[in-house]
Amino acid sequence: MKKGKRLILLGFIAGIYTFAFSSCQEDKAIKEIWQAYDGFNQCLLDENKYIYKTNTSYSEAKDRWNGAAAIWCQPIYWDMAMNAYKLACKTKNSKRKENLLKLNRRIFEGNKKHYAGFDFHDNNENTGWFIYDDIQWWTITLARAYQLFGEKEYLDLSEASFSRVWYGSEKVGDTGSYDPKRSGMFWQWHPIRNPKPNDSERDGKMACINFPTVVAAMTLYNCVPDDRQEPKADVKRPLYQTKAQYLEKAKEIYAWGTENLLDAKTGRVADSKHGTSDSPNWKAHIYNQATFIGASVLLYQATDEKSYLDNAILVANYSIKTMSAPKGILPFENGIEQGIYTAIFAQYMAMLVYDCGQSQYLPFLKHTINIGWNNRDEQRNICGGEYDVKVNPTDTIDSYSASGIPALMLLFGK
Repeated sequence: MKKGKRLILLGFIAGIYTFAFSSCQEDKAIKEIWQAYDGFNQCLLDENKYIYKTNTSYSEAKDRWNGAAAIWCQPIYWDMAMNAYKLACKTKNSKRKENLLKLNRRIFEGNKKHYAGFDFHDNNENTGWFIYDDIQWWTITLARAYQLFGEKEYLDLSEASFSRVWYGSEKVGDTGSYDPKRSGMFWQWHPIRNPKPNDSERDGKMACINFPTVVAAMTLYNCVPDDRQEPKADVKRPLYQTKAQYLEKAKEIYAWGTENLLDAKTGRVADSKHGTSDSPNWKAHIYNQATFIGASVLLYQATDEKSYLDNAILVANYSIKTMSAPKGILPFENGIEQGIYTAIFAQYMAMLVYDCGQSQYLPFLKHTINIGWNNRDEQRNICGGEYDVKVNPTDTIDSYSASGIPALMLLFGK
């Protein structure tokens, strides 16, 4: 055989082996993603009620004080189930697609049954609604579910919850999260029973309600028809908004948030601001960084105004280059429910990476995934929240901390 033909043949054979190796690696990566998600569900999903447990020590998710994960974290776990369904569709895994379609519906039904039938005017402190951001996280996820599955019930509930947060509740007696005097969103009504009107001079406006409100408004903006009629002017608490009204509300709250909660030089997002003080609480949390990124991306997509994208990149860079710098992986905050922060970050970074073409963040995200996955408990395939710390088979792991790595894997691979 002539030398040239021999080289072509060897190159062809090498190409076959390279393709086979790449396919094998891809298959292995997909397999590990499903191992991570299955391990999370097997350890932490109450398969009788289809809500998630606080941690692995509980056999069931009875209620808030007996094994049920926090009300505001349950929609984040539903986000994960939706992302798993999308992955099954993308990889053409028909069996998983069918099972995950059922799982998504069961998670909705389970939460609806457990949390007062999604009556957002029920303010009991066990299975009801008593903080504005708890409701608004559900607004977002219900709207996403409508976008994915097209079930009108999801959109109706999402709009009802947005209305509840913005305008308050006649039944509960609160005046709503929105501050018509100074703009911005209050975090809570207080006291939970027989609340007083919020006070612009005193009460807290947290990042965890302001930027999720922008995300909620913009997600609904992407759901509702262009030709929807405005609610009647004499309706005090309209149950829906027009597309233009959702956009207007999102822009207003975003403007308040960037003026009061963003360090425009560094990309640090403050935790909160109380009253009219010039100094917010500059404690930065990954989930607040995340929702700011998501709010910015959604407004950028709707308006094509580059300043929104610039803000998203600024805040993402601070999250990775400063907040994650000590270990080179996403940070872990060892507090109640704070392990969920990575799962939220994953959701909004995926929007920045894929929808805005910002692939420069992928190596960091994949590095965090690999560190966390390599330190999992290999018997249960469950991860912890401190990604560089080995999880042992006897460790009690909370659902918040365990969610981070599988949430990242579902969106960014392995």
